[in-house]
Amino acid sequence: MVDAAQIKGQMEVKGSDGKHIGTVDGIEGQRVRLASGGMFHYVDLDMVESVGEGAVRLKTTAEETTRAWH
Repeated sequence: MVDAAQIKGQMEVKGSDGKHIGTVDGIEGQRVRLASGGMFHYVDLDMVESVGEGAVRLKTTAEETTRAWH
């Protein structure tokens, strides 16, 4: 699992396909709170593949991640 301290507010969140999902708003427990489409959503830390170059990359694609949000 990725160290939550590496994840900072305003970092871009991308799917494994490189597509934009949202922007980090903060960390709440073991979840990343992110803003997307004017709403807040949560992603479990164990879904994070890596953190680097100003972005959080997830293990799932953008479509897979956002499917349950709509």
